[in-house]
Amino acid sequence: MFGGPGMKLAYHQLNAQLSRELKPLYLLAGDEPLQMGEAADLIRGQARRQGFLSRELLDVDNQFDWGRLAESANSLSLFAEQRIIDLRIPSGKPGSDGSKALVNYAKRPAEDALLLITMPKLERAQLSSTWYRSLDNIGISVQIWPVEEQQLPGWIEHRMRHAELKPAPEVIPMLVERCEGNLLAARQEIEKLVLLFGPGRITSEQLLSCVADSARFDVFALVDSALEGRAGRCLRILDGVRAEGIPAPVVLWALARELRLLTTLASEVTPKRPVRQVVAANRAVWEKRKPIVVKGLRRLDTRAWRSLLKRCARIDRAIKGRGQEDPWHLMEDTVLRMAGVELTLPG
Repeated sequence: MFGGPGMKLAYHQLNAQLSRELKPLYLLAGDEPLQMGEAADLIRGQARRQGFLSRELLDVDNQFDWGRLAESANSLSLFAEQRIIDLRIPSGKPGSDGSKALVNYAKRPAEDALLLITMPKLERAQLSSTWYRSLDNIGISVQIWPVEEQQLPGWIEHRMRHAELKPAPEVIPMLVERCEGNLLAARQEIEKLVLLFGPGRITSEQLLSCVADSARFDVFALVDSALEGRAGRCLRILDGVRAEGIPAPVVLWALARELRLLTTLASEVTPKRPVRQVVAANRAVWEKRKPIVVKGLRRLDTRAWRSLLKRCARIDRAIKGRGQEDPWHLMEDTVLRMAGVELTLPG
């Protein structure tokens, strides 16, 4: 029923291993929720296909009785079904009793059960512990790492193409910007695109129409309007997002993110390296936004952009109730200054 000795695998190797054989034990460790969930689903799905039709969940907390693991391993199902024992250790630390229970389980794993253990990222000390080495000897351990920022465009493109979507060049940077490293959010956006448009080419216009009601893209429109110098539209968008109940921290996040970028870009401009050249060389600005970023940078100098960035800390304090200022009024002032409106208000 089960395969031979265990091994360590990377996340992307798990599916191929499961197609070859099923091990008596799988340990998933990591802090990235989407890949952790998908890895667990792969294991449970393959186990069900091989007759493991019932599942028992053991959630370890401070009051957990580790004797339950042995009881689960030794108890026979009423209908003699093969089972999945789903052991979750949120703290990542089984403790003394847990360590003994895991070592004992590894010595005599249940013949009619597959043990699936999930926990946070393992530290070096845990990797050399007796309980970990015992489990690793009989099963598969998979360390799941977050997708790094520079890897995210490739990850999103792979997911889209796997879903039979062919993204236009500007679509991937737009999704990266929208999801900000949240793989769950990226998967949801890709699933939404499939439902709305089906397989085939996806353009930036389709993506924007797909997320037109999204708070994140409303605030992106606010930032772009400010860079274009459209003060009236800025005020209408800001009033709209406030009326729709979009939290002030979401709006501040978009403003601060853009102002950090603009401050950096402005500081790189020199007589020998003009604005257009600086923006063209920066990969953080996707192609369709480059003209409005150039327009915004030509409106204000480095000192002005740095001053506006500092105002974000003031807005943050206002959101947290530190002081008497209204954060929405402060954000209104900020986008108007970005749009080139001269204000006589303090700060």
